[in-house]
Amino acid sequence: MTPAAATRMRLRAMIRKESLQILRDPSSIAIAFVMPVFLLLLFGYGVSLDAKDIRLALVVEQADANTASLSGAFQHSDFFIPLAYRHIRQAEQALLAHDVDGIVWLRSDFSSRLLRGGSAPIGVFVNGVNANQARITEGYIQGVWQVWLAEYAREQGRELEPPVALEPRIWFNAAVRSRDFLIPGLIAIIMTLIGAMLTSMVVAREWERGTMEALMVTPIRIWEITLGKLLPYFVLGMGGMLMSVALALWLFEVPLRGSFWVLLCASALYMMVTLGMGLLISTVARSQFVAGQVALVATFLPAFILSGFLFQIGSMPTVIQGITHVIPARYFVAILQTVFMAGDIWPVLLTNSAALLLMMIVFLGLAQHNARKRLD
Repeated sequence: MTPAAATRMRLRAMIRKESLQILRDPSSIAIAFVMPVFLLLLFGYGVSLDAKDIRLALVVEQADANTASLSGAFQHSDFFIPLAYRHIRQAEQALLAHDVDGIVWLRSDFSSRLLRGGSAPIGVFVNGVNANQARITEGYIQGVWQVWLAEYAREQGRELEPPVALEPRIWFNAAVRSRDFLIPGLIAIIMTLIGAMLTSMVVAREWERGTMEALMVTPIRIWEITLGKLLPYFVLGMGGMLMSVALALWLFEVPLRGSFWVLLCASALYMMVTLGMGLLISTVARSQFVAGQVALVATFLPAFILSGFLFQIGSMPTVIQGITHVIPARYFVAILQTVFMAGDIWPVLLTNSAALLLMMIVFLGLAQHNARKRLD
């Protein structure tokens, strides 16, 4: 038998061994296919950064046609649940009790000042405990007020001349749905878990079960062991990725504006990075428990917090922004959000793919260097 044929035979045997181990291990199947479904359902339906159904107290001190018209504008808004109050003190008590999230106060002189052609300001109070929702609520109130004021001016035959005329255009996510932003980033978190968590325990499991010593006395080479362990988990991880993309497109209706093949290639590259991280951890830790904990702290938490999945990197302190450059998920999240929401923007895709390629070489090289065929 030629050396090349012997190598192929050993490699096939190693791949078959790992594939059978995956099929016989329910936890691997659960991590690859059950956990992505759970996370997608949790974030798709349970987590939302949109501000909707905002409970808004409407205080109308003197009811008339103008206040009724403005109140109707809030009632017909998709963002507010208006609650009527007669006195501002009652509304303030409701705000303190968290019964409402904001107050719009139309004073008794609202219509008279409006008819005189002067300014007719409205009082706005917003619960600022959640700063993000407070800013969104304030913007929605200003939007309803400006639209109503423009309609009122047209009915009166007057020109409404604001100092600045805004013509907003929202690119990439015209529906302003946080789900379209969260789901693509979540695919990166899922692939990080599948790649790093599964492979981090591969070699550690061999040490715990005593089968690593049996492998070392065989003619198989260390790179054949590494490759034989890598390929089955690569296929498993890509299967989980394809299922996640299918759920994103068909269940959550997230648009895919870029090429599916670009997405597939970038995902394969990132999967190799996560597999390299997992293998590197598994060559250092000889306990499955330790390997799993290290993988959780070193891969999942940085990917969740520092990748731009939930928190904008530009809003982080400068030092933390520098740290994010060594987090592989940062580059893959940028690729996913670009492919899903903007399309094939090649400067973004190539730059981030080059960073992932470099990290893949580094992690796989370190894993191969540490995976020595010896017992010490």
